Amino acid sequence: MAKIIVCFRGDLSVRAAILAGGYGKRLRPLTETLPKSLLPIGDKGIIEWQIRWLRRYGISELVICAGYLKEKLVERLEDGSRYGVKIKYAFEENPLGTGGALKNARKLLEDEDFFLLVNGDVLTDLNPLKLVDAMGKNFIAAIALVPLPSPYGIVRFDPETWEITSFVEKPKIRDYWINAGVYAMKPEIFDYLPDEGNMERITLPALAERGLLRACPYENCTWLSIDSHKDLEEASKIIPRLEIFKEY
Repeated sequence: MAKIIVCFRGDLSVRAAILAGGYGKRLRPLTETLPKSLLPIGDKGIIEWQIRWLRRYGISELVICAGYLKEKLVERLEDGSRYGVKIKYAFEENPLGTGGALKNARKLLEDEDFFLLVNGDVLTDLNPLKLVDAMGKNFIAAIALVPLPSPYGIVRFDPETWEITSFVEKPKIRDYWINAGVYAMKPEIFDYLPDEGNMERITLPALAERGLLRACPYENCTWLSIDSHKDLEEASKIIPRLEIFKEY
């Protein structure tokens, strides 16, 4: 589902949408009573950390598009005033997928020159405004990319002697890059979005085939995707310590 945010870069107004309506099935039983975006990371829900992150980049007007357990989001976030932002809501009654959820927010975004889009299960300190510059004039969208994080530690050894030289805990594999779930987009994107379905499978490949999609690599940022109970534990140790999330 989409959260819309307005941030100012000089004379530019940037809106963003956060997709925060998934069921979070892999995080049951926690998501039986809370939407995934409200699962706690330390003393705040995922979406509350996202609000703080986006606000640090000047984003202060939000529209949250919610579906599953949407009443819980409204109850927690209300109009956003406690977070120093303004929040509006757009609801979907049935699951629409990421593409359909964004399309459901069309009226809130189509009058903008461009807007940001953020997956609701991503926590990062990357600068989302770089995506606007990366998109430029000739592309409909730009995707933030991060190096593939290894889920395991690796062992380095001498191939000649088999002598182990070092251990590296969960390194970033910089030969491969993954979608970080943060985007900049122009309203033309709506012409490529399905009424129902995932944009990752439908929209983004179509844009890539037409040369309308651009990459924006981030080599040195913190990035976490919350997909499991282990991810919740890891994020609770990392996120509250990052400078970008500290109150100011």
